[in-house]
Amino acid sequence: MEVQTSKSWRHNSIRYAFFFTGLVCFGLGVAVSVKVKHLGLHPWDVLNVALFEHFGFSIGTWSIIVGLILIGISLLVSKKYVNIGTFLNALLIGPIMDFFLWIDILPDASNNWTDYLLLLLGILLIGIGGGMYVAGGVGAGPRDGFMLSMSERFRLSVSKARIIVESIVLIIGFLLGGPVFWVTFIYTFILSPIFQFSLKFFTRLRTKLG
Repeated sequence: MEVQTSKSWRHNSIRYAFFFTGLVCFGLGVAVSVKVKHLGLHPWDVLNVALFEHFGFSIGTWSIIVGLILIGISLLVSKKYVNIGTFLNALLIGPIMDFFLWIDILPDASNNWTDYLLLLLGILLIGIGGGMYVAGGVGAGPRDGFMLSMSERFRLSVSKARIIVESIVLIIGFLLGGPVFWVTFIYTFILSPIFQFSLKFFTRLRTKLG
């Protein structure tokens, strides 16, 4: 019994270590990309920045508000895509991002080619962090849960649901004056393969460790 309890404790410790480390990495990546937002951001971040510039608070606060709204809708549509990890994701990524912006250790935009390197670093961190926290198996984020719920509710493929949802989010963010530029339209194509590689890598690593 003690051996089983010890294994269970070790297994859960590794899961949550992956989850929280992934959230920190993800939040740092978003903070880095916000520093060069003039190149364009992911649709959800376009919306958060637009809400911040329009209504105040902070970008991270709007990330929490939007995330909790999406969780509320997902709960009404399909509760199976919402769990403790979904709430932790919604509540923590925004403050983590705000923290990295607040301590002011990240380089500012220079409006030359180095901004693209900074943006690439941000995308890498987001992709690696996303793969790591999902590999922890604690739960998907509120945005992913929302898209899965919409996919199920309207009988769409996940990819179609993602395209429709992110297009609507992008339009709202654009109309509110969010930072939309050419990188916005290829963001997902760059991020997806990094996320997929990270998810496979950290899932295998967690299996070996746990």
